[in-house]
Amino acid sequence: MKKELPKVYEPQEVEARIYQTWENNGCFKGHRDPKKKPFTIVMPPPNVTGQLHMGHAMDDSLQDMLIRYKRMQGCAALYLPGTDHAGIATQVKVEEELREKEGLTRYDLGREKFLERVWDWKAQYGARIVQQQKKLGISADWERSRFTMDEGLSRAVRHVFVSLYEKDLIYKGSRIINWCPHCVTALSDAEVEYQDKPGHLWHMRYPLADGSGYLVVATTRPETMMGDTGVAVNPNDERYKHLVGKTCILPLMNREIPIVADEYVEMDFGTGCVKMTPAHDPNDFEVGLRHNLDTIRVLDDNGVVNENGGKYQGMDRYQARKAVVADLEALGLMEKIEPYSHNVGTCYRCHSDVEPLISAQWFVRMEPLAKEALRVVNEGETKFVPDRFAKTYTNWMENVHDWCISRQLWWGHQIPAWYCADCGHVTVSETDPTECEHCHSHNIERDPDVLDTWFSSALWPFSTLGWPDNTEDFNYFYPTDVLVTGYDIIFFWVARMIFSACEHTGKPPFHTVFIHGLVRDDKGRKMSKSLGNGIDPLEIADKYGADALRFNLVTGNSPGNDMRFYTERCEAMRNFANKIWNASRFLMMNLTIDRCALPEKLELEDKWILSKLNRAIAEITENMDRYELGVAAQKIYDFIWDDYCDWYIELTKTRLQGEDEDSKVRAQQVLCWVLTEMLKLLHPFMPFITEEIWQALPHGDGVKEGDFLMLQDWPVSSEAMNFPKEEKAMELVMDAIRAIRGRRSEMNVPPSKKARLTVATMETETFTLGVPFLKKLAYASEVEIVPANQAPDAAGKVAVVTHAAQLFIPLGELVDLEKEKQRIEKELKKQSAELDKLNTKLNNPGFVNKAPAQVVEAEKERAVQLTELVAKLKEQLKGM
Repeated sequence: MKKELPKVYEPQEVEARIYQTWENNGCFKGHRDPKKKPFTIVMPPPNVTGQLHMGHAMDDSLQDMLIRYKRMQGCAALYLPGTDHAGIATQVKVEEELREKEGLTRYDLGREKFLERVWDWKAQYGARIVQQQKKLGISADWERSRFTMDEGLSRAVRHVFVSLYEKDLIYKGSRIINWCPHCVTALSDAEVEYQDKPGHLWHMRYPLADGSGYLVVATTRPETMMGDTGVAVNPNDERYKHLVGKTCILPLMNREIPIVADEYVEMDFGTGCVKMTPAHDPNDFEVGLRHNLDTIRVLDDNGVVNENGGKYQGMDRYQARKAVVADLEALGLMEKIEPYSHNVGTCYRCHSDVEPLISAQWFVRMEPLAKEALRVVNEGETKFVPDRFAKTYTNWMENVHDWCISRQLWWGHQIPAWYCADCGHVTVSETDPTECEHCHSHNIERDPDVLDTWFSSALWPFSTLGWPDNTEDFNYFYPTDVLVTGYDIIFFWVARMIFSACEHTGKPPFHTVFIHGLVRDDKGRKMSKSLGNGIDPLEIADKYGADALRFNLVTGNSPGNDMRFYTERCEAMRNFANKIWNASRFLMMNLTIDRCALPEKLELEDKWILSKLNRAIAEITENMDRYELGVAAQKIYDFIWDDYCDWYIELTKTRLQGEDEDSKVRAQQVLCWVLTEMLKLLHPFMPFITEEIWQALPHGDGVKEGDFLMLQDWPVSSEAMNFPKEEKAMELVMDAIRAIRGRRSEMNVPPSKKARLTVATMETETFTLGVPFLKKLAYASEVEIVPANQAPDAAGKVAVVTHAAQLFIPLGELVDLEKEKQRIEKELKKQSAELDKLNTKLNNPGFVNKAPAQVVEAEKERAVQLTELVAKLKEQLKGM
């Protein structure tokens, strides 16, 4: 049954209704089907605290395009969604709310009550981002949605922790870790961002214990010197060889510390003497281990000097720096201060300077795990698109440090380790123990820390499918197929998923990592709150439609590269949606058929559009398979706008409005068939408008009333639809039409002014078939086709040349010759006078020598242009 399309496309009305219909009919469900090939994408889980930003919109849209494409290709497609508990981010949000609304801290509530508040907060806001994703048309299987702290995933996390602990791949040890005094928690190496910051290099005098002089040590951190337990020099440094094994006095603390020789010290940095603070520097810590140096921590968790800092106790680290420098200067122990820029680690979340601290933390031993994770990428089992990012991954994995996984937070997966107060044994267990496994004492207490958020995220591709249980979903849908993500979390997440999956499932988690860039503003800047340049994707979707937003994001996208977001392009994409809508309305107003199928007899223009469509299908499918989604989208755009709307519809109007009923019906059939195939190609990119139009069209065999476009078969190219000869012939006629229309436009001749046309060509048969099009689209009153060697005399005619034909139109039929002659003579007189005046000016030495050079050059350029214009006008007069 043919349906009406409203005059105007209203995305706000259509999108919500279409989405609800899809959901109500279970269109997004991933079904296990032994006859089908599975295709799985796990959605990178957005923070449960989050609101949809443009980066999410890009990430989710690309995933949805791939899943819709594969679903139409006949795969058992599963798009598995979920959210992340986002440890620090969520806890900070709830703590802020507590402080602002009730004047309380989490300690006032206690751990249990505080966690109840976080769960309440999650219940209130956790579904917000899901509703926002639905507005974009994301076709995820929402009934399978997971949360990183739901029961199943929490069990997987504990299973992995215990498994790695039992293999000695998780250990607790005192190590230098990255500590954020503002967030008051440890950070992994991947959570530290380095910035080049201006600072100073302080050269300080450390007196030798025997009174024979002093050493000058250079440091960027004088505030930690109270924790110095040695001075190191290079063993090959001739300046200091005689001092190795002796001691010096630590200023301000009057403590005797040893002078040691270690290869770590660079002889040409500073003075070649380096103070050793093993509790506050990872390199000093390693030197300290080699030389049995004491470890004295002088800063607490908040970045404040502790009891080991003498008179500086209670000072903030930067206050202490100023006080220490002032005291050294007063004692005459500051040799010199020089400006020095250096890389400073900052917290990825709050951007405070990170403090390296000695701390007892839990670590994952990375070296054994990295081997298999490197192999699967090096041997191509997991590929990166673009492949240059494989190098980023392998460089990081080859140089990876042990991963600090404990966090001093309350919100997250609490570490499953219990300490015995009686014998000191640590019990690590998947279930909560009631006694120490070693001495059976009941006096045990659980480790208060939680696991790094990325520890649970690393298990996402398999824990979400029911692992560690041997579920049907896990066996069918795992390994997943493609991970779509930004290049900014290759270390945080991608690398950890790969080594976790290899270790726990024996397989890499996906065969392809499709990397996209960041969405920047129109000036190329990163979108951020501080710049105030963020663009709300939902506002854009409300104004222009989700389809226009999606199409803008994909057409500006090439794998791995950042894109600039221009709001104006959303307007252009809305215009594209309107173009498709109007073309569909035109077709439906001219439809008398109630079944869509290609006719047996095809005209030249039919074969041309079918051949163009056939090639578009082949190329777009290849682009989709290569993850060139932006290229695929551009080809669909060009085919719909240029080939179908601007040409084919115009080429068929003569038949649609003619008297030949058979020809009229065949034109309708081809128009309708090409439109339905086009809608299938466009559907992954613009799902809403394509579904709405599809539902209004008549369909062929095998499609029932109400069947969904999103569940139709993806088009397949066919040799039967390849018409190279007819395609070439039609293009020759179209070239002629373009050339004639271009010339008429130059002469300002309106379409209503018809004129005789003579075509001289070697392709007489082709142009004879094209006569109806030349009459309608080249505005010819009558058309004469003659062999190329019988071309008429060009006198008194407008001649246009294409590579296949010479085209002649009597000038008198386009314009009133006498009037045109008078117009040209008047214009020639005016421009000649202007040129004479200009030449007089340029021949005047007073002007040429005194006027600014750029003014003289501009006038010379204008003289050249006027000379060319005068010559052209004379040529036109001569031709008349």
